[in-house]
Amino acid sequence: MMIELQRVIIHQGLSLRELLARMDQGGAEILLLVDGSGRLVRTITDGDLRRLLLAGTALEEVQFELPEKTPITVQDGTDRELALDLMKQNDVNHIPVLDDFGRPIELLRARDLESPILLSTPHMGDQELSFINQAFDTNWIAPLGPNVDAFERELAEKVGVGHAAALSSGTAAIHLALILLGVNEGDSVFCSSLTFVASANPILYQKAVPVFIDSEPETWNMSPAALQRGLEQAARDGRLPKAVIVVNLYGQSSDFDPIVAICDKFNVPLIEDAAESLGASYKGRASGTFGKLGIYSFNGNKIITTSGGGMLVSDDRALIERARFFATQARDPAPWYQHTSAGFNYRMSNVLAGIGRGQLRVLEERVGQRRAVFERYRDSGIGGESFQWMPEASFGRSTRWLSCGVFDSEGRVDVQRFIERLAEHRIEARRIWKPLHLQPLFEGCAYFPHDEDYSVSDHIFAHGICLPSGSNMTEREQDRVIDTAKKIFAEF
Repeated sequence: MMIELQRVIIHQGLSLRELLARMDQGGAEILLLVDGSGRLVRTITDGDLRRLLLAGTALEEVQFELPEKTPITVQDGTDRELALDLMKQNDVNHIPVLDDFGRPIELLRARDLESPILLSTPHMGDQELSFINQAFDTNWIAPLGPNVDAFERELAEKVGVGHAAALSSGTAAIHLALILLGVNEGDSVFCSSLTFVASANPILYQKAVPVFIDSEPETWNMSPAALQRGLEQAARDGRLPKAVIVVNLYGQSSDFDPIVAICDKFNVPLIEDAAESLGASYKGRASGTFGKLGIYSFNGNKIITTSGGGMLVSDDRALIERARFFATQARDPAPWYQHTSAGFNYRMSNVLAGIGRGQLRVLEERVGQRRAVFERYRDSGIGGESFQWMPEASFGRSTRWLSCGVFDSEGRVDVQRFIERLAEHRIEARRIWKPLHLQPLFEGCAYFPHDEDYSVSDHIFAHGICLPSGSNMTEREQDRVIDTAKKIFAEF
């Protein structure tokens, strides 16, 4: 919001009480003292007025001494970036703009000049537009076409899986996966608790019953110990789940060797929710390829994007062909529109698939850029020993889709207040996902913690934070996050 200049311009002869009132009315934490010709004499900050009060100056006093100070100013027409640099160099938050006669004509504020730094924004490359233009030139605008076919083929080749179906969202992919595995009303489905609600909402679409599984501290992903206890209990109850949905959190693969072994032991199919982990690996194998079915998301905040979209993958050709059938309104192979099953409008647009093809070509670059952002944060020492970054498991590579960590549990840092203070500096940060077993939507659902008396996901949620992590962040923006976070941390 622009500062109204006349509210902060003052003349000689005001008492300390009047100056305090003007400071409050101006709302800028600064006043501009001008002479009779309107030329700037000096700036007066709220700190100046506090020092006068501490020195015992009476509120009605008019004749008082302020220390000499040459105001830091810029001339009209100065580049805003240069003005911001000057403020940073002199550790000030405001700078007056003067005309050729030395009269203030504007008051710039640092927070108004600094563009907002968002958590994770789309990052376009050089090739997306050519594929979009192909769709327009050939009039393939519908939710099918050459880009869709090519995107499916190219992504499958990229991750090393047999078949893929391009869909309208990752959520749609999970929903179809449940349908393909025969999940129906009253069935149970196990699901990671520390995740976004989209991982579990499709369970409700099928009127099935979610059962939530805690994380392990080593990866923040599904705890094999909790999964084992949950499936043992389900076997004793004669109610094994129809599927297990394992989520790869914030760009890191789950520990799949024990998870796959446990699911195989109980003969329960695995769905791998790799919405956040395209480009990650587990023991040399691509994230998203360990389940009977795997899903990816290309939402606007993901590591690559199609604006909105998802992909369902599997080595089972029949499953993917069946997925395409359900995704196109379950139209039977007849010479007219005939339907014997309920279907969905879940196919991806040929235009959006063109964006995906271009994005896929820079996936490795994007992973490298996000990892570099994380490494810069880590090396900066944000939070010192009182802050621990999300661990990277030794079994593979995380994409560091988001740079996340937890403050110590001593309660020194109020996470929500920390985020609010960053927002005051136009820096977006977020809480770690609120575990699904704590969500009102899933009240009463069963939950298996990592240890019988300790929930890892509760702890991570209570003390965790996600910092801006976009692959298109400049070093200057990263430095701004680092410097601001350090200053705010020192307040606690």
